[in-house]
Amino acid sequence: MSTILITGATSGLGRHLAFELVRSGHTVLAHGRDRGRTESLVAELRTEGEAEGYVADLASLAEVRELGARVAEARPGLDVLVNNAGVGAGSPGSGREVSVDGHELRLAVNYLAPVALTRSLLPVLRANAPARIVNVGSAGQEPIDFDDPEFTRGYAGFAAYCRAKFALAAHTFALAEELAGTEVAVNVLHPATFMDTAMVREGGVAPWSTVADGAPGVLALATEDRGTGGYFDGTRPARAHEGTYDKETQKRLAAVTDQLSAP
Repeated sequence: MSTILITGATSGLGRHLAFELVRSGHTVLAHGRDRGRTESLVAELRTEGEAEGYVADLASLAEVRELGARVAEARPGLDVLVNNAGVGAGSPGSGREVSVDGHELRLAVNYLAPVALTRSLLPVLRANAPARIVNVGSAGQEPIDFDDPEFTRGYAGFAAYCRAKFALAAHTFALAEELAGTEVAVNVLHPATFMDTAMVREGGVAPWSTVADGAPGVLALATEDRGTGGYFDGTRPARAHEGTYDKETQKRLAAVTDQLSAP
């Protein structure tokens, strides 16, 4: 059985995954932003199996790195990371928001945070290979404007969300190459379209699917050997935006990421 860290576990898809995994006998490390909700979730999970809670605001890169350090120290047996937490497009008409560090919020939470958390936990994951990294992405992907990565011009919430998910997919493919031969698999998926989550409802969208519809794809990548460097639509192998596979785009993205993530 695995020790699995799930970010954004207190609601929506993350909460559903936490219960599915703990009931299957895995140890679940549940991350949340709110201490009360995280503690409440862990108390519920512990009636089913082994669970532990971790609180951090993923809009702060310092807190993301601290989360990684705490997990690495407390759980040296960690072998699966599910980067599930995210922020949606925002409520209709809402403007550009920034993170604690001053970055565009969707880019910060949906991209910079999972990259920083993955980096901080890679030594532990490599030590426990075979290990898995699952990045919860989206079919909504739009190339990043490298002249304006922080989206300061002509901002739109849904486009910002899609740009962050494009970046996450491109990063996944580059990381898979970097980790070739280490037995640390990294994949990205679109779990389901417009699941019934707070994120979707806030965006003013009528849900098309449930979190139960989105769970099988994530569970398969977290618990089964599905290869590495793949993009999945639910449980099915698929193709991400063609631009995410471009080596020059991946290289430019890595440079921008290093620049924006510098402590």
